[in-house]
Amino acid sequence: MSLLVVGSIALDSVKTPFGQVEEVLGGSATYFSVSASYFTDVHLVAVVGNDFPREHQELLTERGIDITGLDRVEGETFRWVGEYGYDLNEAHTLDTRLNVFESFNPQLPEKYKDIEYVFLANIDPEIQLKVLKQVKNPKLVACDTMNYWIEGKPEALKELLRHVDILTINEAEARELTGEPNLLKAAEVVKGYGVKHLIVKRGEYGALMFSNGSIFNAPAYPLESIFDPTGAGDTFAGGFMGYLANTDNIVDSSLRQAIIFGSAMASFNVEAFSLERLKNLNYDEIKERFNEFKKLTHFDDLK
Repeated sequence: MSLLVVGSIALDSVKTPFGQVEEVLGGSATYFSVSASYFTDVHLVAVVGNDFPREHQELLTERGIDITGLDRVEGETFRWVGEYGYDLNEAHTLDTRLNVFESFNPQLPEKYKDIEYVFLANIDPEIQLKVLKQVKNPKLVACDTMNYWIEGKPEALKELLRHVDILTINEAEARELTGEPNLLKAAEVVKGYGVKHLIVKRGEYGALMFSNGSIFNAPAYPLESIFDPTGAGDTFAGGFMGYLANTDNIVDSSLRQAIIFGSAMASFNVEAFSLERLKNLNYDEIKERFNEFKKLTHFDDLK
């Protein structure tokens, strides 16, 4: 099945203890789309300025991503400047210039309105809901959000969650959204909003999924070298949703496999700056890392 994503495309300048890059390709929709493109057909909705480099657009099309919904408008592309210390779980934002993204008002191309798998990347929840209302009959809707929207537009976010099947957020955001320090209790609160499945992204500690009364804990993949964690959460979501759309199966076993594929894609992403690692993958590498994840947590039954 095809997959629709609505989110941001940006030019990022990032510094970590292991290097620095200027104005490289970034943005939630970018990482998500490239990751998901290894599993299914992806249809992208985003906005860029007329300064957006053609080679970045070509990268998207080379990955088979449908960019009919990508608007190129007068002005400058969204910029983000960030820095990481040795605690790579926390990004320090040094500068954000929304530019053309500030007036982003997505209108879905007609052919996108029948797509059944939908991911609403981290943008204003009012815009996320507006997009969702343009989709005719989605089978599965997932979304991401952040503390900025939790604090600034809590009612709009809760209204959105009434129409969402899967929510992906980090630990701090789960606690802030629900007012519950305990993740088990936080998951129950989120369920009360109407969300069926909560995925808590835990960075170097992996991911937790609360689904249908069960809990699934996926580890992070152990890496010797981590260059840049920017976009890891969006890459995770792309692998997760891409796999589900490919299988067109939303049972618990598929959700768990999707978590591992998402985690595998995120582990590749952090091995290089921007999309340098993601764009050079092949499916055999992805499958091999999936199998390595399985070995990480396998143990025999008691006899």
